[in-house]
Amino acid sequence: MSIQVLAPMVGKVVSVLVEVGSEVAEDDAVIMIEAMKVEMPVGAPADGTVKAIHVQPGDTVDGDQLLMEIDE
Repeated sequence: MSIQVLAPMVGKVVSVLVEVGSEVAEDDAVIMIEAMKVEMPVGAPADGTVKAIHVQPGDTVDGDQLLMEIDE
């Protein structure tokens, strides 16, 4: 089952901290987003393996936009 990682707010992707196939633990930072000149880490919502990454550094994202999928 895939878990979706969604953008918490409108912002710009500063960096993607993992790759497809990476093992992540719940709350691990997986993406950094800049909003209002502040960088915020986006954490993994569950333990699992990164299945797909839908953004890259420099992308502008909307709130609740799909950033990444993680297989439990």
